[in-house]
Amino acid sequence: MRAYFTGLFVAGVLAAQASAQDAQVWVQIEAQPTLFEAQERLRDYARSLPNVNGFTLDSGWHAVALGPYSPAEAGLLLRTLRRDGLIPRDSFVAVGGNFSRQIWPIGGGMIQPLQPLVPAPTDETAQPLADPAPVVTAEPEPIPEPIAEPDETPQQARQSERLLSRPDREALQVALKWAGTYNAAIDGSFGRGTRAAMGLWQDQNGFEPTGILTTKQRVALLSAYNAVLDGMGLAEVRDDAAGIAMALPMGVVEFARYEPPFVQYDASDDIPARVLLISQPGDQNTLFGLYDIMETLEIVPLDGPRERRNSSFTLEGANEDIVSYTQAELRNGQIKGFTLIWPAGDEERRSRILDEMKASFQPFEGILDPALGDPGADQAPDLMAGLEIRKPVSMRSGFYVTPQGTVVTSADGLGSCARITLDDLYEVGLEASDTDTNVAVLTPTEPLAPAEVASFQQSVPRLQTEVAVAGYPYGGALGAPTLTFGRLADIRGLNGEETLNRLALSSLPGDAGGPVIDSAGTVLGMLLPRPAGDRQLPAEVSFSADAKTIKSVLDGAGIIYSASDAVEVKAPEDLTEIGMGMTVLVSCWD
Repeated sequence: MRAYFTGLFVAGVLAAQASAQDAQVWVQIEAQPTLFEAQERLRDYARSLPNVNGFTLDSGWHAVALGPYSPAEAGLLLRTLRRDGLIPRDSFVAVGGNFSRQIWPIGGGMIQPLQPLVPAPTDETAQPLADPAPVVTAEPEPIPEPIAEPDETPQQARQSERLLSRPDREALQVALKWAGTYNAAIDGSFGRGTRAAMGLWQDQNGFEPTGILTTKQRVALLSAYNAVLDGMGLAEVRDDAAGIAMALPMGVVEFARYEPPFVQYDASDDIPARVLLISQPGDQNTLFGLYDIMETLEIVPLDGPRERRNSSFTLEGANEDIVSYTQAELRNGQIKGFTLIWPAGDEERRSRILDEMKASFQPFEGILDPALGDPGADQAPDLMAGLEIRKPVSMRSGFYVTPQGTVVTSADGLGSCARITLDDLYEVGLEASDTDTNVAVLTPTEPLAPAEVASFQQSVPRLQTEVAVAGYPYGGALGAPTLTFGRLADIRGLNGEETLNRLALSSLPGDAGGPVIDSAGTVLGMLLPRPAGDRQLPAEVSFSADAKTIKSVLDGAGIIYSASDAVEVKAPEDLTEIGMGMTVLVSCWD
């Protein structure tokens, strides 16, 4: 008990004696990896010690510190409190250069250096307003320039270096790596590689290259490293509705709305950044479903690594506009995570902010209530929780010609697609493309098992017989193909083209690429896009590439297909089943 009161008395006296000139260092007691652990320890220390403060370190950990004090006072306090067992034996005096933001006292402002007081004039020295006589004032004595403190010697620098915690040493290695002088592991061990990096940094910044950073040099290095975060306003945010606490760049984003399973933060200034907090109940199927949904959103570009495990996933994506990172984890029936969307070309700030967000992410009990969503918010099929779903550049129809999933479709524009999919699920490659006939052949990256496969009619079709086109006239809006019925008007084009059939049938752009089926269920051809140009044809005039032309393209690609000369008329419901079973939605993505 005596030791406790002795330490408390010394700390109180030192706090009273600290002056504006001396308030410059701290007694760092310990560091904790999470904000909540740090706050618990801060509360404990605040019950028995004065001047307890908490700060987030550059490394992402959180420091418990006493102060500020002059170096002499801090050294005395450190020895006294260590001796009396009130603080851990590995506590040390810290300059505070790696303290990035204050987290304790809660609600308290950052500790600012005291300013020297300027004495106000007394009644005896003040001049009355009624006396206009000039007052001669003596020239003030020049204020002497402050004498710069000499930097530490290498021996003193080594001594102060020994007081650094492992997170502090790792933070210095991270800063050296950022400065471009260090490229080894971040392990907190100052070996030959780290010493060489320190020497190189010193040489590049006008210091003697000793390979041992002094206290001032460490502060200079970390200050330069942290300057990139100026204006980002990193702050600890706790959302009780979502059950998530973490550091967010509140200088550039602000809370926008709840759209379960997301808490959305939109850009608040010129930097088009966004943040989503993810919070929902569920199991592994829910987690995997969220993964699939996130992949379809515009905020998750296609180009980037993905990783899905049994209870977690990460998604990264980048395009010329944005870089996106998402992580989510399933724990005790709750899915928690976040997404950071940042403008492309600002990788240094993005990576630093992302590291802070990852290190500070702390889920706690609580799940976002689905009722928090705004019932009056805009709703559309291409939105999910208010977020835009990625849309293809173009959509058309196609049809299966082999049991393994080879597809025939119209060729126009496919050569410029970054990616081609079937039914938005299966990736395919462009196997062959004939620009003269506008016929393309697609092969899936993995074998498929279509419900129906085209069988090409070998006989010459009869004019004016009934035909049907299976296709997706409205893109993927209806979710399934439809059949449009008409007649075979001619087995040539308007200019006598023998590779074309003319149809008396009204079609829409999404039908292009779909199969033209006769009454026996065999394929007569492939519907072509309506011709562009100044001459507008009647709506009921359409054209198709004939079966012979399609088979020629397939032969050139080495594709084995089925052919038939069947003429037996099938029931309408059977034709519908055949047409819908072989027809597929083809999407082109950028």
